[in-house]
Amino acid sequence: MGEQIKRIKRELQCKGSITDYYKDTVMLPDGREEVWDFVGHKGAAATVAVLPNGKLLMVTQYRNALDRQTIEIPAGGLKTPDEPTVEAAKRELKEETGYTCGSIEPLLTIRTTVAFCNEKIDIYLARDLEAGEQELDDDEYVDVKAYELSELEEMIYNATIQDSKTIAGIFAYKNKYVK
Repeated sequence: MGEQIKRIKRELQCKGSITDYYKDTVMLPDGREEVWDFVGHKGAAATVAVLPNGKLLMVTQYRNALDRQTIEIPAGGLKTPDEPTVEAAKRELKEETGYTCGSIEPLLTIRTTVAFCNEKIDIYLARDLEAGEQELDDDEYVDVKAYELSELEEMIYNATIQDSKTIAGIFAYKNKYVK
């Protein structure tokens, strides 16, 4: 099992606005070469935003990949691969919900689809929230609503919420901070 697979070549197939698609040629431990798909992503940040009353801010928005509305924690992609994720998390919280946070701390990091994509999302816990105005992008239509933790858990278990960053963030918050 100690034998390694080695990437020999990576070729860009398509450059997208969010991801880039590559064909990777790899050398297997037995000497054979295989071609694998790879999706490159510059990363993202998200927040579990907790109001003073304990409710969590959630956003509802249309997701083209699923062709439906989803309920998620506020999140968004990095502007550049080297943008600090804490800054992206605060920016996306403000843009999508209108809220700013007085305190923010790392909660967890996830890799969404390790079989073929390098997307990494740093998830933060945001508290001491102050309401303000949304600053949505021209193509964003986002509704904001606060939920009790128990409501969100029920939505996870009945498959209303299926987004992995949202599920991971909610349960990490519950397990670390809620007694």
